[in-house]
Amino acid sequence: MEYIKGFGKELFLILTEMAPYLMLGFFFAGLLHILFPKKKVRKYMGQNNFRSIFNAALVGIPLPLCSCGVIPTSISFYKHGASKASTVSFLISTPQTGVDSIFVTYSMLGLPMAIIRPIVAFITGLLGGLVTKKVDPEKAETVLNNNDKDDEMPKGFFPKIKEMFRYSFLEFLQDISTWLIVGLLIAAVIAVLVPDDFFADKIPNQFVGMLAILLISGPVYICATASVPVAAVLMLKGFSPGAALVLLMAGPATNAATITMIGKVLGKKSLFSFIGTVIAGALLSGLFIDYVLPPRWFIISEHFGHLGHTHEMLPEWLKIGSAVLLTLLIINGYTQKFISTLKIKSQSAAQPGFSLENIQTLHVGGMTCNHCKANVENSVKSSEGVEDASVDLSSGTVIIKGSSFDLEKIKSGIESIGYKIIKE
Repeated sequence: MEYIKGFGKELFLILTEMAPYLMLGFFFAGLLHILFPKKKVRKYMGQNNFRSIFNAALVGIPLPLCSCGVIPTSISFYKHGASKASTVSFLISTPQTGVDSIFVTYSMLGLPMAIIRPIVAFITGLLGGLVTKKVDPEKAETVLNNNDKDDEMPKGFFPKIKEMFRYSFLEFLQDISTWLIVGLLIAAVIAVLVPDDFFADKIPNQFVGMLAILLISGPVYICATASVPVAAVLMLKGFSPGAALVLLMAGPATNAATITMIGKVLGKKSLFSFIGTVIAGALLSGLFIDYVLPPRWFIISEHFGHLGHTHEMLPEWLKIGSAVLLTLLIINGYTQKFISTLKIKSQSAAQPGFSLENIQTLHVGGMTCNHCKANVENSVKSSEGVEDASVDLSSGTVIIKGSSFDLEKIKSGIESIGYKIIKE
């Protein structure tokens, strides 16, 4: 019973500490969504030169894309003309951080880590792109139709504001809510079950701790925001700030799905440059923090918020109110997903104006977020004869409607952007 009470207390403390900064981060995520749609980002990544690599690393820093969302987005950029080098640069820098995770990093790990994290993401993204340009300089060919009409923002001030809030607190929140919950639960469990400074006695030196974190976090998926509470708790239990940075870098940037996709779409040379850059960048950055920067910059207290700037702490009512609002928004997101699933299933039956031959259902593997949904729908809609396409993420189904279309070409198009057609 004591463990359950302790778990609930830790979960509440972590949630209330993160919630205000998460809400602010979500707001800025929506603002970026309005200001920088995909076609604008794509424009800065289209050449096989230093400028495109630099742009790809830079624009990836604030974008609120975790690794599940950055996979289809980056493949879409690549298929529309971005070079392999700029694509790898984008793949490295983008999932490591984002405007939402920067705010959360500040709230739980302090200002120095919040500043260092995007700088490291930019440098590693830039280096990864330059290495790829050297070892695999081939420029991508444009193989997909550029269906920008689905990327257009609404016209007018109030429609844009509505779209901003819809993206911030529905679409983007839906994408990270599951992983956010997982990260919170893992952090709370570690805080309750693992004694303070446990790892300090078990790990011979900081470098071994970094290697341990790298081996654990490399193949496992965790988003940039959800990794923060886990990193904070691990530091409290004895891991060094450098090891925490390795988790913040390697956890979001690498996972089995990303590695598989890069190897399949970009090739082995680009894959090796991606993995090598992330590993080397994570370890060197961790060593730099542990052995060069002042240790006092990275001291965190038991409840995260007391980061040496107590005068800046948020009032309790704001933290609790933000936590309640965030919880309600997460519940709403799952509710909307459920309603959307019911609507999609109802569309699988024949409808007026369509014969059974005009409606096809495909089962697609690898779709995990709303960015995946949008990329698959846009790929299918770009095919000749397709009038509409609907994706249900929960079941992995794609419902295609049209007068006449080539199903095999549609399947090839879906597979070309990194997804797998599942045979029934």
